[in-house]
Amino acid sequence: MDTIQQDRRVVVHMDLDTFFVSVERLRDSRLKGRPLIIGGIGGRGVVSSCSYEARKFGVRSGMPMKLARRLCPEATVISGDHEAYGRFSDMVTDVLRESAPVFEKASVDEFYVDMTGMERFHGTFSWAQAVRDRVGRETGLPMSFGLSVNKMMAKVATNEVKPGALEVPQDLIQPFLDPLGVQKIPMVGEKTAQTLVNMGVKQVKVLREIPRPFLQRIFGKPGDLLWQRARGLDNSPVEPYCERKSISAERTFPEDSIHLDGMRATLTRLAEQLGFGLRNTGKLCACITVKLRYADFNTVTRQERIPYTASDHVLIQKALTLFEQLYDRRQRVRLLGIRLSHLVHGGQPISLFENTERQVDLYMAVDKIKRRFGSDMLMRASALGGVDRQHVHTETDQFNHAGRPQTSVPRATSREIPLWLPDGTQWTPTPNGA
Repeated sequence: MDTIQQDRRVVVHMDLDTFFVSVERLRDSRLKGRPLIIGGIGGRGVVSSCSYEARKFGVRSGMPMKLARRLCPEATVISGDHEAYGRFSDMVTDVLRESAPVFEKASVDEFYVDMTGMERFHGTFSWAQAVRDRVGRETGLPMSFGLSVNKMMAKVATNEVKPGALEVPQDLIQPFLDPLGVQKIPMVGEKTAQTLVNMGVKQVKVLREIPRPFLQRIFGKPGDLLWQRARGLDNSPVEPYCERKSISAERTFPEDSIHLDGMRATLTRLAEQLGFGLRNTGKLCACITVKLRYADFNTVTRQERIPYTASDHVLIQKALTLFEQLYDRRQRVRLLGIRLSHLVHGGQPISLFENTERQVDLYMAVDKIKRRFGSDMLMRASALGGVDRQHVHTETDQFNHAGRPQTSVPRATSREIPLWLPDGTQWTPTPNGA
């Protein structure tokens, strides 16, 4: 995107300040003004969110909970309530749906609004202030926002001004970016930032002076993005929010089945496929639906709201639980399927509340192998021995109860797993998804 085109864009980034903390304080006023940490309370848990009072002690999101407690022993620590956070997030979404021409829900507490063309009729900064004030009146939640010429610049503006509001016009982009640390660029993670610091590149101004070919040699394709971001360039569009967005997978058996262990293994494999798909695209889901079609074509579904997650073990457990509630053992089954909905871009790699360092490391290692060698190269033992490991398709929209998917994405045929082991013994998968 050239500068002239970028000049014409007007993007607002809106962020709910310490969202989980704010919700908890609305529910319990005794928590106001006190250091508060939300996250996994087990021995290997990590911090999902923390109050500004806790941040003064060095506590940060993603930090091991043990370290956070050592840094701020006076803090109140709670595990969080995903249902409450979901309700408040939906309330804010409703306000934006009624107020914004085009908006994207980037996560449970983060939104982008494309106001391009509307600035002729509305003062965009005043409009954003009015929306922020309305959110505060109707939900009690504090909100910060940044306004600029693209999504990246608007987000950086928000991050720098929180709690508050800031506009960065085109002619002030470079003076605004240059003094910032390179880690303030949204795409720069901890490893990339450390590599740049080791090169002596600590500020965006220094990064901007590095030739584009050199960054490409060092970082590959991300090096080109670094070159663009150091100049405040970002052509990514605001993707309109769609409430019904979902991903799903289902399997039709070649013969109607009453093989319980095989059906559990089939559901386990489907949940693994979808979980990997979520993590691979940086998304989390908050609702799971299991679909079951009997031999007489009678189709039943059951769904459940869950904490935002992309974790296989959570999805598998919920899918098997819903299956047990749905299945009538007196009838044969023709098809099984799983749909994941209420998708958002993930602020955490696996789950908002249940991450542990060990889980994060494990999933990152497993996903790296799957991306390199194929998603069927690693799987749980309980996913082996399904009723059928072929005839599978995935959908990116709702289940069609008439049996015809509205949209489908073809996938490579799964590798056939025999029910008999090389030594002649029969494979018996475990029924609990372990």
